[in-house]
Amino acid sequence: MTSSTRPLTDDAVVRLLLDTDPYLSCDDCFAQLDQYVERRVREPGYDEPRMRTHLEGCGACAEEAETLLSLVLEPPR
Repeated sequence: MTSSTRPLTDDAVVRLLLDTDPYLSCDDCFAQLDQYVERRVREPGYDEPRMRTHLEGCGACAEEAETLLSLVLEPPR
């Protein structure tokens, strides 16, 4: 059996080397994501270190946050 590996992108390396303190799991992030996004919309300067740290290092959760943010900011039809 042969396996091929792809080289890591620069972005992937940066994410792997990020400090994960303070720690937040993906499950906890997902459970709090709607409240976090709504608060960021209401208070643009709002910062929650655990969420920020997790979203900087987790592409899947960051994508969820961006999608939710775009839905919240989308004008009503």
